[in-house]
Amino acid sequence: MSPVSPETEIETAAEPVPGTGPGAAAPVHPLDNPVWAALAGPHAGLAEAGPAGLAARYAVDVSPFAALAEPGDPRAWADLAALAGPDAPVWLTGLPVPPGDWTTVARFGGVQMDGSAVRAEHDAEAVRLGPADVPEILELVELTRPGPFLARTVELGTYLGIRRGGRLVAMAGERMRPPGWTEISAVCTHSGHRGQGLAARLVRAVAAGVAERGERPFLHAAADNTGAIALYEAMGFTLRRRPLFVGLRTPAA
Repeated sequence: MSPVSPETEIETAAEPVPGTGPGAAAPVHPLDNPVWAALAGPHAGLAEAGPAGLAARYAVDVSPFAALAEPGDPRAWADLAALAGPDAPVWLTGLPVPPGDWTTVARFGGVQMDGSAVRAEHDAEAVRLGPADVPEILELVELTRPGPFLARTVELGTYLGIRRGGRLVAMAGERMRPPGWTEISAVCTHSGHRGQGLAARLVRAVAAGVAERGERPFLHAAADNTGAIALYEAMGFTLRRRPLFVGLRTPAA
């Protein structure tokens, strides 16, 4: 997912969780706010929280995503501003309406897809990627632009790759982990090796690991990436919602 932004590429971002503020009613589905749910759950060890506990983000060398506990609460926005610092880039998802002193730098539509029906299966050619593979991963990401990948992104979950002639030519991995779910992300294939079904194989292999934990896969894609969406639909992914991804800058002062 590759938005046009002066700041960074991003495949998805944090989503405010309606129904978690003062006087909240029933809890929402974890996928309605995957970043907040992940940071408050399985990824708490990678989270940085605002002073008031109403906003959170991933460590800056792990992921650019942030989240609000309640988008309608001015205190949550103030908490996120305090966490990120002045004039800093912040990515959110959903339909957030920022305060007037925040600056919008990018907006684009996306799709969130439920992979509960996807056939998951391990792949004998897929190899586990780790910190030692990050330089090679970053090279492939630079060529294929699947979304943001930073120095410690591999800590978010399992990343698998396929090599040909010793070179990494395709990969896919795990990103956000709301309770009971895992996002499949960083799906990319070198241009010289497309059309061989490598992306689909890796998605199924990542999904197999997700299923072994008793979780279900989901993913995000840019709304205009019709080729990728068609591939995912053919694999059994179904459209769940259409989030809006927004890149913002915090107030300068």
